[in-house]
Amino acid sequence: MAEAPQRKIIHVDMDAFYASVEQRDDPALRGRPVVVAWRGQRSVVCAASYEARTFGVRSAMPALRAERLCPEAVFVPPDFTRYRAASRAVREILLSHTDLVEPLSLDEAYLDVTENKQGIGSATEIAQHIRAEIRSSLQLTASAGVAPNKFLAKIASDWKKPDGLFVVRPRDVAAFLEPLPVGRLPGVGKVMDERLAALGVRTVGQLRARAPDELERLFGRYGRRLAELARGIDHNRVQPDRPTQSVSAEDTFSEDLPLDALAPHIERLAQKTWQAARKTARVPRTVVLKLKTREFRILTRSLTSPRPPASAAELAAAAITLSERVRDGDDRDAAQALYRLVGVGLANFHDADDPRLQPDLFAAD
Repeated sequence: MAEAPQRKIIHVDMDAFYASVEQRDDPALRGRPVVVAWRGQRSVVCAASYEARTFGVRSAMPALRAERLCPEAVFVPPDFTRYRAASRAVREILLSHTDLVEPLSLDEAYLDVTENKQGIGSATEIAQHIRAEIRSSLQLTASAGVAPNKFLAKIASDWKKPDGLFVVRPRDVAAFLEPLPVGRLPGVGKVMDERLAALGVRTVGQLRARAPDELERLFGRYGRRLAELARGIDHNRVQPDRPTQSVSAEDTFSEDLPLDALAPHIERLAQKTWQAARKTARVPRTVVLKLKTREFRILTRSLTSPRPPASAAELAAAAITLSERVRDGDDRDAAQALYRLVGVGLANFHDADDPRLQPDLFAAD
């Protein structure tokens, strides 16, 4: 199995980012359990300070449950304008070291520092500089992982959180990986974890002992990927200008709604999604509708066409058609369910000159 060329990759992950910005900007919040969330029956936690995490509060948790776990928590409504500003400031620090910066979200990014602007030979030293600059310039903390490739760097950045630095040197890759549960590998979710457990594979070391051909026979192309990951191989490069793959907007209702009442919400979300999609020159081919029932069952429906929607109205019409398919389909439970959330998305983006598309049909909204 071919080895990936040796590179120097850093994964920078801001610590409890939204909550940390709130604590930085309001001294009264420092040292207190802070939960970034709107209050309300349907609200979910956007972020929790480490003081709140000691009570078991986590991101994406229902806000009501967070309040039960930590009655002393201070709830702060999210302010994404300030979070984006802080994220841009962090990005400037990263870009002062290398142009090869791949943002994953507002609070994390990969850097390839094999060659860097400061002429520093050690990736570990660069990571130390970055963390120190973030602390001194922005009064925030970041954790970092340093490794020969992206997936190892991402695992490493979580190793000594918060405000930590962990390095996986090339000679230590096998020793680092083998004791880890297979669930730490990218793409190994609950279903794959269960399938591997059925084979007696619980650790990366046990996965590594399986022949790549066997894994490919069992799991297809991803089986080959698993074999590479188990050996610490990752050919994925840092992509500073990752093309848009998907854009979406969703909303959680204050009251559960039947399918027939969703159209106005779908139209509103389609407008938001359309405006976001117009910021890229790429063209989407797939419309996606996401629904979540009162019982937290998630349904997704999609529609792919050689003629993408040419306006927000066309996007809304396509998404409403997808909701009608749910209503008229064979899934009686879905047709009769009450829904707590709806989302409208665009996916499967291509360059505008892709021959699979029909550019003459792309009228402006």
